Amino acid sequence: MLSRPITYSIAILILIGTLLGYISPAIALSIGMVSGVFNLANRKLVLSNIKFQKLLLQLSVVGLGFGINIKEAIVVGSDSFFITLITIVCTFIIAFGIGKLVKSEKITTILVASGTAICGGSAIAAVSPCLRANSNQTSIALAIVFLLNAIALFIFPTVGHYFELSQSQFGLWSAIAIHDTSSVVGAAELFGEESLNIATTTKLVRTLWIIPLVLIISFGSNAQDKFSFPWFILGFLAAMAISYYIPQMETVSNSIVWLSRKLLIFTLFLIGLQISIGKIKKLGFNILIVGVTTWVTLAVISLLYILNYT
Repeated sequence: MLSRPITYSIAILILIGTLLGYISPAIALSIGMVSGVFNLANRKLVLSNIKFQKLLLQLSVVGLGFGINIKEAIVVGSDSFFITLITIVCTFIIAFGIGKLVKSEKITTILVASGTAICGGSAIAAVSPCLRANSNQTSIALAIVFLLNAIALFIFPTVGHYFELSQSQFGLWSAIAIHDTSSVVGAAELFGEESLNIATTTKLVRTLWIIPLVLIISFGSNAQDKFSFPWFILGFLAAMAISYYIPQMETVSNSIVWLSRKLLIFTLFLIGLQISIGKIKKLGFNILIVGVTTWVTLAVISLLYILNYT
């Protein structure tokens, strides 16, 4: 195991390489995953930096708001409402169907379905208290989401180019079919500027569905626990408003957007560090089938819809 100073040195090198443009989202995630799986990073340091990683991700997403036109955001949100609702409902139906078929544990199945349907780790974190999920159930669901996020970051741009998706089509598809915001942004950035803007906006609008989801689950389980609302979404909306109504900030806004994109790439490295052999071993075969099958089905359905109706 590397010492703490060496672990910090690796992180600093990754950050510098990212800022200079030498490290792409896929490379950052790969280095993080290799370090995590082969236990090359200080495990205590990784665990202590999870909160920092989440905060960095949220601040970066807020920063991206300065580069999105608020009128375009409203159009994108309204255009994606129907497909968002349909895919969320279909995701839960598929997950419960597969879960019943392979007899997967119920609470973990709901967590995986929530993460797949809406926004990965954020949805799982919000839903877990309502289900009174234990740490093992939550960690298994998060591990599945992290692994599938990593796969998506590598294969989605390739699939998008194969089917000759437009910038707007790929942005919409990645926002629907990739779990976490960080990987959505990473994949969309590889595809192009317009794709990144559409993907970011659509994903954050989709994240708002956490609210009705938590209310439904709370009502169904009679739980009184409070859920963790993703307050950074409000910051994202505020950033869009500031950029739109104060055009004099254009130079500053562009700098904030540039820095936010770079920090999101660095965040992928930190996320990769969290994937370990221990977490992989915890994955039950049944729940893994539920996670993979549900995600692949969602990706295929949404891709077919986008190819034929957008």
